[in-house]
Amino acid sequence: MGTLKDKVEELEREEIIKALRDCGWVMARAARSLGITERMIGYKIQKYGIRKKEVRWLEQGAGGESGNCEGG
Repeated sequence: MGTLKDKVEELEREEIIKALRDCGWVMARAARSLGITERMIGYKIQKYGIRKKEVRWLEQGAGGESGNCEGG
């Protein structure tokens, strides 16, 4: 069982990945949909080691559901 900090970080990572996927991996749009700045999402992507290629590989076979990305 992980610590509260670990659980919060995992949830944050999952939400960032979902926002990026829903917004076609456009960081500015994903950041807006999460209510954070582009700089902050860039920092979090680097912190959690989020990579588009790896996420797509992990999600292969999963249904592509549409999310709430704010378009431009």
